[in-house]
Amino acid sequence: MTEEEAFALDKYYTDNPPKVDPAKARIRIPMIRLDDVTAKYLYEKALSSNRTPADIVSDMVQKELAKAV
Repeated sequence: MTEEEAFALDKYYTDNPPKVDPAKARIRIPMIRLDDVTAKYLYEKALSSNRTPADIVSDMVQKELAKAV
């Protein structure tokens, strides 16, 4: 692919983003908003442990559920 072709594709998809029907999505992940402090904590914790932020949150939830039982 030439540089001109890459720029043309970039412009096309910037001007015409794909339309996604959420009803047809295979995985539905509820989105939540995080404050900056929480997001930074998850990011740093994930980097230091070579895990994803989702793994960190999952562990935290599992610990809370285990305490509740």
